[in-house]
Amino acid sequence: MPSFAPTRRLFRNSILILLHASLLFKDASQAGEESPERPNILWIVAENFSNDFGCYGQQNVATPNIDGLAAAGVRYRNAFSTSPVCAPSRSCFMLGMYQTTTDTHHMRSHRDDDFHLPEGIRPLTHRLRDAGYFTANLTHIGEDRIGTGKLDLNFVNEGPLYDTAQWTDLHKKQPFFAQINLPEAEYDIYDRNSAQKPRVPWVGEEWHPQVATEDNVTPPPYYPDHPIVRQEWARYLNSASGADIRIGRILQQLKHDGLAENTVVLLFADNGRLTARGIHWPFDQGLRVPLIIRDAPACPVLGPAETAGTVSSRIVSLLDLTATTLAFAGVARPAGMQSRVFAGPETDPPREYAFAARDRIDETLVRMRSVHNQRYHYIRNFTPGAGFETLNRYKEKCFLVKPLMRQLKAEGKLTGAALELMQPFPEEMLFDTRQDPHEIHNLAESSVAEHRQALVELRTALKVWTAETGDRGHIPEPPHVVAPFLQEMHDWFGTPDWAVSN
Repeated sequence: MPSFAPTRRLFRNSILILLHASLLFKDASQAGEESPERPNILWIVAENFSNDFGCYGQQNVATPNIDGLAAAGVRYRNAFSTSPVCAPSRSCFMLGMYQTTTDTHHMRSHRDDDFHLPEGIRPLTHRLRDAGYFTANLTHIGEDRIGTGKLDLNFVNEGPLYDTAQWTDLHKKQPFFAQINLPEAEYDIYDRNSAQKPRVPWVGEEWHPQVATEDNVTPPPYYPDHPIVRQEWARYLNSASGADIRIGRILQQLKHDGLAENTVVLLFADNGRLTARGIHWPFDQGLRVPLIIRDAPACPVLGPAETAGTVSSRIVSLLDLTATTLAFAGVARPAGMQSRVFAGPETDPPREYAFAARDRIDETLVRMRSVHNQRYHYIRNFTPGAGFETLNRYKEKCFLVKPLMRQLKAEGKLTGAALELMQPFPEEMLFDTRQDPHEIHNLAESSVAEHRQALVELRTALKVWTAETGDRGHIPEPPHVVAPFLQEMHDWFGTPDWAVSN
């Protein structure tokens, strides 16, 4: 096991605090059986979306339920995941610690070894259970599928994380913390037969509203103008409309069962867009995520300024979901936890920066780091030669835009931002997300004073964060750990001919 001595010292001091708190909340939970004073908490976790709902200004989507949730709650414009892929991101916000600190930063790692979390670091659901909360990871309401039951955490030896998967248990088990992992947006890949399919379908695409079409969408300008690009962009947007239907079903049942008044609802995505330049890459589109909180009228937890319809520009990391959820439950943040409270009457100071990390994903070894402030986004590439074209079998098979761009490049038909995307990533990238939301113009070599100042500021902030959090990304995984992923991904998705010939 890796050494986490500083973390152990910090958390050793927190054990007595947690024990004292658990006794207090045991009494509170027993008293609350007749008249609950603490809110229920519901996480609705979407897969692979950026700010592409109607309330965020996206066109060609139908998201009335999400938009209504935002109108009744607080919508955050600057929320960021700590990883552009699910398992590291989810490990982070389940623990309240950066995945790079806890050795959970590689995609789907520690699934079949004896890895345990560092001393004092515990899953959120265990902390909530100690405080008297009933925990659930829900998949169905009656016959209606509302969630996948997905965990996808890079730790598996910490014991059961939830008490139930049944919606019907919630009414009699309050206060509860429930999590619902939406099936959207995702490719329908878990039959493990993707390699044999000419085109991998999306979950739910057979019934998703066809609001977006090849003819009415305008994909981001870093893709070529091509029918396949427009078709894939429409599939993504229609997945947002499909997710909204599922969310409507959840909110309807919450109200029907008399739970809405006592339940705080948090809606967010685990990482950014399920598109070729989104997921896996720490560009803004892979990290910026929707985040909406609707208060519980009978058990309010938000602050006086967080009224219905509030739009917040505060920088929020998904890391901060942990401490904020604990605060909603009346549980103090443990000493040493990196998560911060960002909502409620007593918040921590706002973040100046949101940090993110990309490490091994499947068989693909690429290390990158990212930091956002309110305006600029800095990306550091630690893998020379890596780029959008780097082989990842999942993306080559499922994301039709990627092999299309490879083909168009070979034919000399790519120009502008699309052609630039096909070049290896430079060591440093800097983008003005206010003036250049698609992150096309790299300002790292700019001579403009404001750009130079932003570069130095964010470069320094990243170096400090790396040191202070004990970023373990520079430590390579043993070859015997990585090797099986090569065969697994080949069997699952196949290997493109160009990669076989090389």
